[in-house]
Amino acid sequence: MANQESFEQFRERMNKKILDEAPLEVKRFFSLDSQTYRDGALPAKTKELLGLSCSMVLRCDDCVRYHLRQCIDLGFSDEEIWEAMSVSLIIGGSIVIPHLRRAIDLLKQVREDQS
Repeated sequence: MANQESFEQFRERMNKKILDEAPLEVKRFFSLDSQTYRDGALPAKTKELLGLSCSMVLRCDDCVRYHLRQCIDLGFSDEEIWEAMSVSLIIGGSIVIPHLRRAIDLLKQVREDQS
C-alpha cells in the first residue's frame, strides 16, 4: 500500500503546487474537473465509476488509481468495480488488460489492508 500512499501524497503535493502557481486557465480546468464529479442528475458516486471506466479505456494509470480509490472509498463492491472494468475492457479491447492488471492488484491490496 506504500506505493498507493506515495502516489496520493505526490498527487496532493503537486496539485497544490500547480494551483498555487498556475495561470487562470489551468485553475479553471482543475475547478471544472472538481465540479464535474459533484452530485447532479447523476450521483457523484456514479460519476466516479464512470471516471474509472473512462480512465481505463484512455489507459491513464494515474487516473485509474485515483478513480479506483475513490470508488472503493465510496463503498462500491468488488462486483460493481469488476462490472465497470468489464465495460472498459469491451470498449477498449485487449490494450486495456495491463491497466486491468494494475487496477485489480490495487483493489486486492486495499481490500487486504481493510481486513
